[in-house]
Amino acid sequence: MAITTMSAEERQNMSAAVMRTYPNIVRDWALKEQEAALLLGVPDATYRRWKRAPEKANLDQSQMERMSLILGIYKALQILLPRSDAADSWLRRANRNPLFSGQAPLDRLRSGLVSDLYVVRQHLDGARGGGHA
Repeated sequence: MAITTMSAEERQNMSAAVMRTYPNIVRDWALKEQEAALLLGVPDATYRRWKRAPEKANLDQSQMERMSLILGIYKALQILLPRSDAADSWLRRANRNPLFSGQAPLDRLRSGLVSDLYVVRQHLDGARGGGHA
Protein backbone atom coordinates (compact mmCIF):
# COMPACT_ATOMS: atom_id res chain seq x y z
CA MET A 1 0.00 0.00 0.00
CA ALA A 2 1.37 3.40 -0.97
CA ILE A 3 1.86 5.90 1.84
CA THR A 4 -0.44 8.34 0.03
CA THR A 5 -3.36 5.89 0.25
CA MET A 6 -2.90 5.04 3.93
CA SER A 7 -5.30 6.28 6.53
CA ALA A 8 -3.87 8.46 9.27
CA GLU A 9 -4.14 5.52 11.68
CA GLU A 10 -2.32 3.13 9.33
CA ARG A 11 0.43 5.66 8.80
CA GLN A 12 0.74 6.23 12.55
CA ASN A 13 0.95 2.47 13.19
CA MET A 14 3.58 2.01 10.48
CA SER A 15 5.59 4.97 11.78
CA ALA A 16 5.56 3.51 15.29
CA ALA A 17 6.68 0.11 13.95
CA VAL A 18 9.50 1.78 12.03
CA MET A 19 10.69 3.61 15.11
CA ARG A 20 10.64 0.45 17.18
CA THR A 21 12.83 -1.26 14.55
CA TYR A 22 15.19 1.48 13.37
CA PRO A 23 17.08 1.99 16.68
CA ASN A 24 18.07 -1.71 16.52
CA ILE A 25 19.58 -1.19 13.07
CA VAL A 26 21.32 1.95 14.32
CA ARG A 27 22.81 -0.10 17.17
CA ASP A 28 23.86 -2.96 14.90
CA TRP A 29 25.52 -0.55 12.46
CA ALA A 30 27.12 1.43 15.34
CA LEU A 31 25.73 4.69 13.97
CA LYS A 32 25.92 7.91 15.92
CA GLU A 33 22.60 9.50 16.72
CA GLN A 34 23.32 12.29 14.20
CA GLU A 35 23.99 9.69 11.48
CA ALA A 36 20.76 7.88 12.31
CA ALA A 37 18.80 11.12 12.02
CA LEU A 38 20.56 12.06 8.77
CA LEU A 39 19.81 8.70 7.12
CA LEU A 40 16.17 8.99 8.16
CA GLY A 41 16.03 12.60 6.95
CA VAL A 42 14.97 14.20 10.22
CA PRO A 43 16.55 16.65 12.68
CA ASP A 44 18.48 15.08 15.56
CA ALA A 45 15.86 16.21 18.09
CA THR A 46 13.06 14.58 16.09
CA TYR A 47 14.96 11.30 15.91
CA ARG A 48 15.57 11.37 19.67
CA ARG A 49 11.89 12.15 20.37
CA TRP A 50 10.66 9.36 18.08
CA LYS A 51 13.19 6.92 19.52
CA ARG A 52 11.97 7.67 23.05
CA ALA A 53 8.28 7.47 22.09
CA PRO A 54 7.85 5.45 18.86
CA GLU A 55 4.06 5.69 19.13
CA LYS A 56 4.37 9.46 18.55
CA ALA A 57 6.39 9.12 15.34
CA ASN A 58 4.72 10.35 12.17
CA LEU A 59 6.97 9.68 9.19
CA ASP A 60 6.18 11.43 5.94
CA GLN A 61 6.42 9.80 2.51
CA SER A 62 10.12 10.66 2.08
CA GLN A 63 11.01 9.27 5.51
CA MET A 64 9.05 6.09 4.79
CA GLU A 65 10.93 5.72 1.50
CA ARG A 66 14.25 6.19 3.32
CA MET A 67 13.25 3.59 5.90
CA SER A 68 12.27 1.14 3.19
CA LEU A 69 15.71 1.57 1.59
CA ILE A 70 17.47 1.23 4.96
CA LEU A 71 15.56 -1.96 5.75
CA GLY A 72 16.43 -3.29 2.30
CA ILE A 73 20.11 -2.53 2.86
CA TYR A 74 20.01 -4.21 6.26
CA LYS A 75 18.26 -7.32 4.91
CA ALA A 76 20.57 -7.59 1.89
CA LEU A 77 23.64 -7.39 4.14
CA GLN A 78 22.26 -10.12 6.40
CA ILE A 79 21.72 -12.36 3.36
CA LEU A 80 25.05 -11.60 1.65
CA LEU A 81 27.15 -11.70 4.83
CA PRO A 82 25.51 -14.20 7.19
CA ARG A 83 27.98 -13.45 10.00
CA SER A 84 26.33 -10.54 11.78
CA ASP A 85 29.65 -8.84 12.60
CA ALA A 86 30.59 -8.85 8.89
CA ALA A 87 27.14 -7.64 7.81
CA ASP A 88 27.01 -4.91 10.43
CA SER A 89 30.51 -3.59 9.71
CA TRP A 90 30.22 -3.61 5.88
CA LEU A 91 29.02 0.02 5.79
CA ARG A 92 32.19 1.14 7.60
CA ARG A 93 34.76 -0.78 5.55
CA ALA A 94 36.54 0.77 2.57
CA ASN A 95 35.05 -0.52 -0.66
CA ARG A 96 36.91 -0.70 -3.98
CA ASN A 97 33.73 -0.65 -6.04
CA PRO A 98 33.70 2.50 -8.22
CA LEU A 99 30.42 3.53 -6.56
CA PHE A 100 32.37 4.16 -3.36
CA SER A 101 35.75 5.36 -4.72
CA GLY A 102 37.66 3.39 -2.10
CA GLN A 103 35.63 4.93 0.72
CA ALA A 104 33.26 3.19 3.10
CA PRO A 105 29.64 3.02 1.86
CA LEU A 106 28.62 4.92 5.01
CA ASP A 107 30.70 7.87 3.77
CA ARG A 108 28.43 8.03 0.72
CA LEU A 109 25.33 7.74 2.88
CA ARG A 110 26.48 10.65 5.03
CA SER A 111 25.50 12.95 2.15
CA GLY A 112 21.98 12.65 3.54
CA LEU A 113 20.55 12.18 0.03
CA VAL A 114 17.89 9.55 -0.53
CA SER A 115 19.51 8.84 -3.89
CA ASP A 116 22.63 7.54 -2.11
CA LEU A 117 20.51 5.15 -0.03
CA TYR A 118 19.02 3.98 -3.31
CA VAL A 119 22.47 3.47 -4.92
CA VAL A 120 23.70 1.38 -1.98
CA ARG A 121 20.49 -0.66 -1.97
CA GLN A 122 20.75 -1.30 -5.72
CA HIS A 123 24.42 -2.27 -5.36
CA LEU A 124 23.57 -4.83 -2.69
CA ASP A 125 20.59 -6.15 -4.62
CA GLY A 126 22.90 -6.60 -7.62
CA ALA A 127 25.42 -8.43 -5.45
CA ARG A 128 22.65 -10.75 -4.26
CA GLY A 129 22.09 -11.62 -7.92
CA GLY A 130 25.57 -13.14 -8.22
CA GLY A 131 28.09 -10.34 -7.80
CA HIS A 132 30.05 -9.31 -4.72
CA ALA A 133 29.30 -6.62 -2.16
